[in-house]
This record gives sequence, C-alpha cells and structure tokens, in this order.
Amino acid sequence: MVAKRAHQTKSCAPPVTRRPWLVLAIMCTGFFMSLLDGSIVNVAVPALIHDLGASYDHVLWVVDGYLLIFSVLLITTGRLGDAFGYRRLYVVGVGVFTAASAWCALAGSPDQLLVARLVQGLGGALLFPQVISAILTVFPPALRGRAFGMFGAIVGLAPIIGPVAGGVLLDHLGWRWIFVLNVPVGLATVVLALRCVPPMRSGRRHRLDLVGVALSTTGLGAITFGLIEGQRYDWGTIAGPVSTTSVITAGVLLLVVFVAVQHRRGAEPLMPLALFGARNFAVGGGVGFVFQLGMIGIMFVLVLYLQLARGYSALQTGLVVLPSAVLTAASSTWAGRLSDRFGGKYVLMAGLGGLVLGLLVAMTGPRSSAWDLVPGLVLIGLASGATFAPLQQATMDGVDPRLAGAASGVSSTIRQVGGVVGTAALGALLSVRLSAAARSEAAERAGGLLEDLRARFVADSTAAARHYSPPASPSGLDPVVTGRYEQLAADAFATGFAHAVRAVLVAAAALLCVGLRPGTGPAPQAR
Repeated sequence: MVAKRAHQTKSCAPPVTRRPWLVLAIMCTGFFMSLLDGSIVNVAVPALIHDLGASYDHVLWVVDGYLLIFSVLLITTGRLGDAFGYRRLYVVGVGVFTAASAWCALAGSPDQLLVARLVQGLGGALLFPQVISAILTVFPPALRGRAFGMFGAIVGLAPIIGPVAGGVLLDHLGWRWIFVLNVPVGLATVVLALRCVPPMRSGRRHRLDLVGVALSTTGLGAITFGLIEGQRYDWGTIAGPVSTTSVITAGVLLLVVFVAVQHRRGAEPLMPLALFGARNFAVGGGVGFVFQLGMIGIMFVLVLYLQLARGYSALQTGLVVLPSAVLTAASSTWAGRLSDRFGGKYVLMAGLGGLVLGLLVAMTGPRSSAWDLVPGLVLIGLASGATFAPLQQATMDGVDPRLAGAASGVSSTIRQVGGVVGTAALGALLSVRLSAAARSEAAERAGGLLEDLRARFVADSTAAARHYSPPASPSGLDPVVTGRYEQLAADAFATGFAHAVRAVLVAAAALLCVGLRPGTGPAPQAR
C-alpha cells in the first residue's frame, strides 16, 4: 500500500521538462556518434596500415580498444550519473569524445591513434548510460515505449551506417575525416545539451564505491580482453604462463568477489543487488544477454561472407545490409508504440520468434548471392527492432528512479558482455566449421588437378581457411594449371564458407530460442 502510494506520488510529480522529445533528440545525437564510431573504423583498417605504417595487430587494437574501454566502464559511469547528474555526465562524455575525435584526426603515429581511441571509448562510456537514465527521468511510463523505440532505432541503424559512411569518406576524403566530422557535431551537441536539457539529478547524494569500481573494471576488463584476443592467440598462451583462458578465469573470479563485496556493502554499492530483486530487471537482463549473444556476431559473420567469399567491397557490403538496418529503425519505433499499448512482453516474444525465423531463412547455400540473403535480412531487420525497444522498456520497468543510472549501467554491461561472448563464440564456431568445410570441399575438387598437386591443394586450402582466405597457387606452375588451381581453390573456399555460415546461423537461432522458453519473458507491465 505504501509502495503504491509512493508510485502515485511520483506519477503526480511535475514533469522534469515540457519538451522531453527535444531532450531525447539531443541525448541521442551523442549516443549515435559513439555507436557510429564503434563500427565506422572497421572499413579504414587497410588505409590505417598504409598511411600510418601500422601493423595489422596494432590497427586491430585501434578497433578493439574502443570496445574494451567502452564495455568495462558502463557500470561505473552509470553510477556516476546517479551521483553527479545525468546531464553533467552526458556533457562531459560528449566533450571527451569530441576532443578525442580531434586527436584521432590529427594522430601522426599508430600509438597516438590508439591512445586517442581509448579516450574516445571513455567518452562513449560516460555518455551512453545517461541516455537510458534520461528516458526514465523525463518520460512518463505511458510514453517510455515510444522513447525506447527511438533509442532502439539508433541502436539498429548506427552500426550499419558506420561502414557505409566510412566507405564513402574513404573513397572521397580519406580516413581522417571519419573523425573530423565528429568535432562540429559534438560541439553543437554540448551547446544544445547545456541550453535545453535539464540537470536531471537522482534526488539524493551518492558516494562512489571505489572498491567496487576497481573490482568490476578489472574483472570485466580481463574477460573482455580474453574474449576479444582469444582467436588471435588461438585460445592459448599470450606470454609466459599467461593464457587467454587464465585471463578470462581471473576476470570471472574477480567478478565473483565483486558481487560478494556488493552483497556485504550496506550503503551505496556500485551495483545495488536490489535491482535483481525486480523480476523484470533480472529476466530482462538475461534475455538481453541472450539476444546480444545470438545476434551481435551475425552481422559480422554475414559481412565476412559477402566480402571474403563473394568479393564484395566494404561499401557494397554496407549497402546490402543497409535496408535491414533501416527496417530495424522503423520497426523499433513501431514496436515502442505497441509496447505502450499492450505491454512489452508480447511484442518482445514476437520479435525473438521473428529473429529465429529470419536466421533460418537467411541460411546461405553454396551459390548464394546478396539477393538470396534479402528475405532473411528483411525478417531480421523487422524482428530486431521489435525486440530491442520492448526489451529495454521491460527491463527498466519498475526500477527506482534514484537508481536509474546504476540500472542503466548494469543492464548495458550485461548486453555488452553478451555481445562480446557471442562474437567470440560464433567467430570460433565459424573458424572451426570453415576449416573442416574447406578441407572437405578441397578434397572433392582435388581430382581436377594433377596428381602430385592434390595433397598439397587440400593441405593448403585447410591452412588458408584459418586465415579466412583461399590458398595461393604454388610458384612455377604452368599458367593454365595455375588458373585451374586458383579457380578450384576459390570455389572450395566460397562453398566451405557458405556451409560454415549455415552452421553459425543455426547456432544463433538455437541460442535465441532460450529467450523464448516459457517463463523466461518479463512480466507484463501494469498499464
């Protein structure tokens, strides 16, 4: 009865702002920039290697370092929003991100670019949780579905626009403009946020749990590092006695200690365990983990297939998957409205079911082209939007507004870790299945070569598949034999890749089915 009266009192409180949609638009601008930069740099890897004289591993860390810093700090930055105000943290985050973007554009060496990218990740982590906290603060419950729909539209659109925009900029202006364009947008966003966004404080003073910060950051950092670097080190030794397995294990143990410390800490824990006492938050976090686990690596796998097996350029690949992203944005807005009307649970379950169907429809055949992927990509696009917005709404439904930052940081971290685990797991599955399929396909085609080349052809095809490429022909062969060798090698690789992608899509669909089991969905929201 007391809780109900308190809820009614909150509902009758005057709105924080009379222009919530303007506030959300401003907050989403910085959010869009941070997501865009998470993917836009991927297409610039060859240019960075050439222009800066960077090694391939160095440039990979330019990409992965951003994700690492962004992922491990979300719990802390969400709690900082509770302590110091969501607008303040958002403005600081956009400012840091903008300054780091200028630094990236001016970088004269691979080391400078890497450090600047790490600072960019810090800026993205500072601003990201504040957007979700702002939605809980400025929107009444009856409009939050639509607000999260807009949020979900950006989540679906930005990662796909990134490679397309990056391809255009690389073709016409050069890689530095990928970062230059952030500067005027970031500066304008800071000015608009200070003028139009209310302070949005949580209503009481908070102290930061420094022990919790150290444990969570180190633990998440170790797990994320191990998963990102696992395939590069073949899941073995990194240096001396340190292996990827030991790093991940140490990270898990640190998180166990972190949870124990949070349980024993009476006041102001970094991660209030009371959040998980709310069924929607606990179940929504689990479904969010499964959703990211099954879906985040899929676009990565399809992009690899189109570029490496079918020979599409980065720009062409981006244009192939762009319609799916547009459909995600459109359906996310639509799903948000349905969630406001009927409750997020039923829309979420329909979205997850649509994703499973879309993955199965998208399964590639040995001769699949981009057009063959379109029906599956359409379903995936529509279903992704119908999943994300109600998932976010259902997860945050009923969260104490004073803990909005903590809830935002924790739920975002759960999804980020799910995405990293999914990318690593599906990437490992792709690698294993590709090696096996390439060996099988090469063995079938070896009869088309001279007898003394057959064993080498099979061995070279299997070895090259570990590096996602067909083998080069041996030197000294007759031009006709060389052409035949390369043709059979390319055909075996493309066919093997198609079979490997099918296995990955089936695995992802099976993972998503976990979220569809009876009893796993969030409870319907009170309307």
